[in-house]
Amino acid sequence: MFRTMIVRAAVLPLLCILGLLPAWAQTPSWPARAVRIVVPFSAAGTADLLTRIVADKLGAALGQPFVVEDRPGAGGIIGQESVARAAPDGYTLVVSSLGSFVITPAFTPLPFDPFKDFTHIAYLGGQPTVTFVNKDLPQKTLAEFVAYAKAHPGEFTYATISYGSQTQLVNEMLQKEAGIKMTYVPYRGANLIVNDVLGGHLTSGSLALSAAAGQLKAGALRGLGIGTEERLPAFADIPTFKEQGYPNIVSSTWFALSGPANLPPQIVTRLNAEVVKALHAPDVQARFESEAIDIKSLNADDFTAFFKAEVVRWTPIAKAVAAQAKAAGTVPPQ
Repeated sequence: MFRTMIVRAAVLPLLCILGLLPAWAQTPSWPARAVRIVVPFSAAGTADLLTRIVADKLGAALGQPFVVEDRPGAGGIIGQESVARAAPDGYTLVVSSLGSFVITPAFTPLPFDPFKDFTHIAYLGGQPTVTFVNKDLPQKTLAEFVAYAKAHPGEFTYATISYGSQTQLVNEMLQKEAGIKMTYVPYRGANLIVNDVLGGHLTSGSLALSAAAGQLKAGALRGLGIGTEERLPAFADIPTFKEQGYPNIVSSTWFALSGPANLPPQIVTRLNAEVVKALHAPDVQARFESEAIDIKSLNADDFTAFFKAEVVRWTPIAKAVAAQAKAAGTVPPQ
């Protein structure tokens, strides 16, 4: 036995040098230093908020700092590509999303494969889409709204942030399933949409819930439908699309934690468990509830399956919108 131990002691370093051992065997004490999480979107947005909250919990649980680095550009492509090329050692992670990995490819070829070049670890959270109108609009329910729009094609307008946003896809899906036609007006900012619906310059808007939450709670805007499975307690007066006869319109602008391809399974499993634990911490849940952020307790395999299902669900309509954008001469989402 002693002789065997000597042989192993001599061989293991050699195998590590030659790169013949998997990464987890070479770094059994992970994390032994700071872990970097690249957020490929603008600072102070939902992705940045989610990541910083979870990063603090991960650092406390795993004994090393999880450093958040905002690296926006090209709709998330710049930051994500940098991580796709990083070593799969667990020290460089990235925030992936429905928009950047599922919708953007319909508009812009990616310099990486969202699945072959990444290991998907955990769902971080998302915000449901809400479609809203001015409180004084005569059509008080989604059914009345649809009936009027069907009788007056193109008269109603709707706005989202730019062509190709997930919120636009929700509206396109609604129009297709309801058999109506509305006029789309792309905007550059959520506040502008809220203000123009309040001012009567737009019939309706569709945004992530937090962007219109204040005016919805104040009663100045009325929610016609929300993309959750069930009504939210804090917005109980907004019916879901699902309960109003549109079961396919369950929609959340979600973000997730991913890493380079071939990330060691032990690291993936540990990270996933710690993320899920962090999301269920009482202080995190209270914060998320105030921001209308949903969570999912999925292991890494289930999350990857969910990710792939989202690709199947959204790609056809994203490609249809991309074709419309091309015909209109608009710029793909950046």
